Amino acid sequence: MPSLIDIEKEYLQLTEKLSSLNGLSHAEIATISSRHSELQKIMDIKHRVDDLRNTVQENQNILQEEDNELKILALDELPKTQEELTLAEKELRHSLLPKDEYADKNVVIEIRAGAGGDEASLFASDLLKMYMRFAEAQNWKTHLVDENHNEAGGFKEIIFEMVGKGAYGALQFESGVHRVQRIPVTEKMGRIHTSTATVVVLPKAEQVDVEIRPEDLRVETYRAGGHGGQNVQKTSSAVRITHIPTGTVAQSQNERGQAQNKESAMEVLRSRILAKQIEDQQNKEGVARRTQIGTGDRSEKIRTYNFPQDRLTDHRIKESWHGLNQIMDGNIIDIIDTIRDANENKALGESL
Repeated sequence: MPSLIDIEKEYLQLTEKLSSLNGLSHAEIATISSRHSELQKIMDIKHRVDDLRNTVQENQNILQEEDNELKILALDELPKTQEELTLAEKELRHSLLPKDEYADKNVVIEIRAGAGGDEASLFASDLLKMYMRFAEAQNWKTHLVDENHNEAGGFKEIIFEMVGKGAYGALQFESGVHRVQRIPVTEKMGRIHTSTATVVVLPKAEQVDVEIRPEDLRVETYRAGGHGGQNVQKTSSAVRITHIPTGTVAQSQNERGQAQNKESAMEVLRSRILAKQIEDQQNKEGVARRTQIGTGDRSEKIRTYNFPQDRLTDHRIKESWHGLNQIMDGNIIDIIDTIRDANENKALGESL
């Protein structure tokens, strides 16, 4: 990632080229102008940050002087200027980060119960509700693709789509093992149990993102299982698709017809293949998978929900939040923003 010094150097070089245009073709001029315009936006933000830093320093210097009238003015101006500086520095960090081509995509989210038996399946259900309510607060749409209940009323596995601009950019750091510590409703002795659920967040792939040949697919149909047993469909409308070259499998049983289930399964299949392609490319380039704050691997424990202490802790950034009832009700935007900021800060290092 280029530093601000590198960017300013490139900006000055392009400015000099544009001032003469000697020996440049129309195509070269267009390319240089486009890049110069990108860097101009960054430089404008940098200059605003520099000005605000100078203003903050001047006000802090005034507070060391003896002129009371100037001190009053400085005290009045300083908090507002510091707030503007914080926002400008955040904007500058955003402008320096490489653009994530998948950030604006919709997502496919997979939640699976882990260790802990029935309690793990109930926790998986709680995570589903948390993300659903978060999506509702963002005015995003959700669509259930596949589910596997257990007798306790929880989920062994559930797969759903979330449709909204920036969904993947917001939720990509949710992938990993989520751990819960609480007293299960079935616990008669009042003992605290520890259970886990795995969350996987995939950018939803379109047909143009992943090329899949029909001859590389094996499509199977089966009867969809209904919750409680009495709603088991009498026709084989559920669909399971295997991508033979990679061994990737996806299935869907929540649509009414076989054609719709096949389409939903294909969407999940494409998303899983795209995620694998992204991982392979990042590994080839020597880039940590998905994030600087963790590997994004489904085996990595990222978070603990401690109900007796009313505390959620994200282990990657070592930050905690209280108010678990509100968090489980979908109020996770502060957590998402904090983790995203921590990731940006690590990615940028000392470039500011």
